[in-house]
Amino acid sequence: MLAPAQELGDSPLGRRRIIPITGGSFRGEKLAGRVLPGGADWQVIRADGVAELDARYTLETDDRALIYVRNFGYRHGPAEVLQRLAAGEPVDPSLYYMRTTPRFETGAERYRWLNRLICVATGARRAAAVELEVFEVK
Repeated sequence: MLAPAQELGDSPLGRRRIIPITGGSFRGEKLAGRVLPGGADWQVIRADGVAELDARYTLETDDRALIYVRNFGYRHGPAEVLQRLAAGEPVDPSLYYMRTTPRFETGAERYRWLNRLICVATGARRAAAVELEVFEVK
């Protein structure tokens, strides 16, 4: 779940915005749990309309292990589609490009295998949330 964006305005790199992450959940074949509040996505909207996504947040597994996530990627698409997304309208994710490369870090012994993964994710921006589908690169 996301809080309203903090709009910092135009900077030398583009339009800077910070979007607080307030919670959520995750589920996969090997782990499940919740997204803890306190993370954020530090975005820059470049002059070419591409959103550089730089999200950092903490996952807590159902068995109480903590996993830090740093997720970098891009979102772009036709201007009218991006305007609808910005307005909070529901938009089919096939109409825009949203791909990220999440990296995981944990000291929990049972999840240390995450520290060695390369992953890619596809994303969908909803009005007050982001949905990601994460894939391990084998």
